[in-house]
Amino acid sequence: MADPGGVGSPGRALSPSRRRLILGICCMSLLIVALDNTIVNVALPSIGRELHSSVSGLQWTVDAYILVLASLLMLSGSSADRLGRRRTFQVGLVVFSLGSLLCSLAPSLPFLIAFRMVQAVGGSMLNPVAMSIITNTFTEPRERAWAIGVWGSVVGVSMALGPVVGGLLVSTVGWRSIFWINVPIGIAAVVLTALFVPESRAPKPRRLDPLGQLLVIVLLAGLTFGIIEGPASGWASPKIVIAFALAATALVSLLLYEPRRQEPLLELRFFRSAPFSGASAIAVCSFAALGGFLFLNTLYLQELRGFTALEAGLLTLPMAGMAVLWGPISGRLVGGRGTRIPLVGAGLGLALGALMLTRVVASTPLPWLLVAYLLFGIGFGLVNAPITNTAVSGMPRAQAGVAAAIASTSRQVGQSLGVALVGVLSGVGVAGSLHAQVAHAGVGGWWLLVGCGVLTLSLGLLTTTAWARTSARRAAAQLMPEGERQAVAS
Repeated sequence: MADPGGVGSPGRALSPSRRRLILGICCMSLLIVALDNTIVNVALPSIGRELHSSVSGLQWTVDAYILVLASLLMLSGSSADRLGRRRTFQVGLVVFSLGSLLCSLAPSLPFLIAFRMVQAVGGSMLNPVAMSIITNTFTEPRERAWAIGVWGSVVGVSMALGPVVGGLLVSTVGWRSIFWINVPIGIAAVVLTALFVPESRAPKPRRLDPLGQLLVIVLLAGLTFGIIEGPASGWASPKIVIAFALAATALVSLLLYEPRRQEPLLELRFFRSAPFSGASAIAVCSFAALGGFLFLNTLYLQELRGFTALEAGLLTLPMAGMAVLWGPISGRLVGGRGTRIPLVGAGLGLALGALMLTRVVASTPLPWLLVAYLLFGIGFGLVNAPITNTAVSGMPRAQAGVAAAIASTSRQVGQSLGVALVGVLSGVGVAGSLHAQVAHAGVGGWWLLVGCGVLTLSLGLLTTTAWARTSARRAAAQLMPEGERQAVAS
């Protein structure tokens, strides 16, 4: 039901059951995007056999999606604030579902890669926009923290379902079926959104910032390309040097250009808030740990231990289960006690779980692995709610889409960085058989994840101090319109 006024009804005007329904609809979008990425990884060997793909071609099946998604998240978030969150969300669902259908019909690998990019265009309009819809629906801080906790737990659900559902579909129906499941879910979400989600947008539409949008795309595209391709091409290769040079040039240009605009695409004053900056950095660290874990653990279980993809997925269910369980708990902790406790717990869980994994060998007992997975899952389950709550709660709701998009982009960049750095430290794919590399290469990668956990813990402590809270209040005051600022001061 659209809001007649066009700006959107306040969340408090909606009944509790209506708000929970809106949360469920938004979680559907997160589920299909997160589930799709996990399932595609499981299906890569079958895709390679049928489409006669090389390893690098399969890499691009995943990398093209990540590159487009990371590049467009900021644009989609700001566009939703300007054009309407419900409208943007529905367009994203349609494009993602269409891209999924096209992927299932791809006659060759180049077509599959192109259709994966279509999926990513739609995916970029889903998660940050859904997060801003949740922020504008749940306006009471405690209830919003709970909703964000539920939202975060969906990531754990996708990690639990992905390997199992993907393994079953690939082994029984074929790899094309992994894309079919997105279509009915996407259609249902479009219809439910039209019926139950009110339209909302920024009270004052922001001006277009085409140069800022271009700079953000170049920055994220160059950075993501360099991170992903660097290990295989060589960090000093011309295309990698050019990619990082373009990213650096775009970053400097963005820092110089955006503050001069009255209504910039990227509000750099957000980062004057230590909690907001810390949340972005913690998102990079924690999702680097997740990306590295999924990469290394898959190789370890399948290449070194000889488990099938389905068996490996079942073994990692404890990690995913803990992420599902502790997501809502983290939301309640954030709502009742603030972000320090869940952030400290997240850092400890990630670091201790990864520390146990630095000892794994081919003969490591399964109970040792399961305990490590449990600890890592608890850490990851705790981290999402404080990241998202900090990113959006201290900012004006008029810019919720931009704030949520920054948090989502930080996660995406972190996951890409984790996979790339783990590959560099592990030496996987550089020389020798994959089995031999995995047997000797894991320690460096696992220690990287320990470092990510320690950084998450340290930043969690630093950004929850009195100094950090003061910086957040100052940043929020600077972001308020002049009239509101004077009213608060009086």
